[in-house]
Amino acid sequence: MKQYLSVPPILVLLLASGCATTAPKMEATEAPVSQAEQLQAQKGAQMPVAKRYKRKVAIVRFTNETNYGKALMSDQDFDRLGKQASDMLASRLIKSGNFQVFERIDMKKVQQEQTIAGGGTLVGVDTAIIGSVTEFGRSIGGKSGFMSSTKVQTARAKVDIRLVDIKTGQAFFSASGTGEANTESGEIAGYGSRAEYDATLNDRAIGAAISDVIDKLVSTLAERPWRTDILEAKGTQLFISGGARQGLKIGDTLRVMAPGQMIKSKQTGMEISLPAKQVATIKVVSFFGDSENDEGSACDVVTGTVDPTAANLFVEEIKQ
Repeated sequence: MKQYLSVPPILVLLLASGCATTAPKMEATEAPVSQAEQLQAQKGAQMPVAKRYKRKVAIVRFTNETNYGKALMSDQDFDRLGKQASDMLASRLIKSGNFQVFERIDMKKVQQEQTIAGGGTLVGVDTAIIGSVTEFGRSIGGKSGFMSSTKVQTARAKVDIRLVDIKTGQAFFSASGTGEANTESGEIAGYGSRAEYDATLNDRAIGAAISDVIDKLVSTLAERPWRTDILEAKGTQLFISGGARQGLKIGDTLRVMAPGQMIKSKQTGMEISLPAKQVATIKVVSFFGDSENDEGSACDVVTGTVDPTAANLFVEEIKQ
């Protein structure tokens, strides 16, 4: 007969605890620098916020180049589709907060209102936007079965735009945007929803095409340095066009540039401008003017010199 050795439960627990490994106790230690210094270092490591000065742009033309909406007896002076696309583009540019948008398409109406109001002056812009609706159409599709059917209405649009430098007349950028909108209805055994002609599909398709192209337009204009002209130079002080409404702030540093010499290329026969040269840096010290039409900035020359008799000098932002 086998005999078993009885071990008290308390002894079993003591033996098990003696064989198990225990993790070392962690002790809190102070960092070599204070918490305030750590926060300051984190702020310094953040990417600097790029300055964004507002560009002055004008939509000078936006037309409908498709056959949609055109009839033999329609008013040729009223382009409904092109006007709609122009209004959507202007609205999105204004809402972005990066541009001062000036009216040029309804120029006759603007000039009439200025005459009624006792005169006025038009503000010059940096870039002209030219665009058109190049594709637009609608289609109806769907599926039919023994007991069910579906109907899908689709509108598609495509817009093309060009950006033109006002000073040179050169088109320096072009882009296209496409958009689509649809609505679907279905029936089962004669029951369900029935979709009539949905005119809002046209609006949504145009809006989607404008939204598609707007990001390309904004990023391209942001890559080009913001520029302005010198109104007057007096010793170590300069007066320039543009002020707080275009995003300038007291203490901003800009640079004064002299345009490069124009040389005719033997290869292309075109006039090519050599790179501009920096002649001075200036700092914004104050603003003047009551509106975007007459605003300006007073600046002090920080480095270099500005010859008041020099022609074609211009002021440019310093890209980070």
